[in-house]
Amino acid sequence: MVNITIKSLTFGYNGSMILDNLNLVVEDSEVLGLVGPNGSGKTTLIKCMDKILKPKGSILIDGRDIDTVSRTELAKRLGYVPQSSSTPLATTVFDTVLMGRRPHISWRVSDSDLDKVADILGLLHLEYLAMRDFSQLSGGQKQKVLIARALAQEPEVLLLDEPTSSLDMKHQLEVMETISSLVKEKKISAVMALHDLNLASMFVDKLAILKGGKIYAAGEPIDLLNAKNIRDVYGVEAVVMNNLDRPYIVPLRSLNEGVA
Repeated sequence: MVNITIKSLTFGYNGSMILDNLNLVVEDSEVLGLVGPNGSGKTTLIKCMDKILKPKGSILIDGRDIDTVSRTELAKRLGYVPQSSSTPLATTVFDTVLMGRRPHISWRVSDSDLDKVADILGLLHLEYLAMRDFSQLSGGQKQKVLIARALAQEPEVLLLDEPTSSLDMKHQLEVMETISSLVKEKKISAVMALHDLNLASMFVDKLAILKGGKIYAAGEPIDLLNAKNIRDVYGVEAVVMNNLDRPYIVPLRSLNEGVA
């Protein structure tokens, strides 16, 4: 169980403000979706949470500022899944996932480390790909392997940067179903940046809508995904219908005035 509190987070470069005094709480055992237009700060926020970027303000894990946490210790608590990953050398799926054990390995890879990788590959139904070259996999397969690598860290929180980008409908659903199931089975949390509002509606417990580097609104999808918010944040006229107690968005047209 883990609680992440983000306080007065600010980040920018080259005179451009990306995150502006942002405040947010990630509760334990929840899927939090970060949504908003391009440039609203979703990816930047996730990279700040993983200490890839160094913002002003504070990010607390169970009350402890991550600036006081070593990279190795942080890697045991947070598992980062980027949009994509390329490996310069031919690396098997098994070895790619084994890289996630680095925070736990002192001198050499143990039998326990190998067993954990095998278990994770089985959990994600990837064992048939174990000896395949990672670079030769499809986009959907690569994304699941990256999730497996993060799980090998045995994290309390998964940080996922647009895990469904460039995937077809089937693989989008598979990846989102995998993440949702893992959160429930492993009793961990997940924070993910998403573009597809309907996928977010289906799979997240809580939404944070970003606009101009600020939290425009935070809460449950059914409360936030409405025509007014979509118009204000995205500059899009849409119809929102309720389907199985989840909002479903049908975009109609882009408004000429756009959004800031």
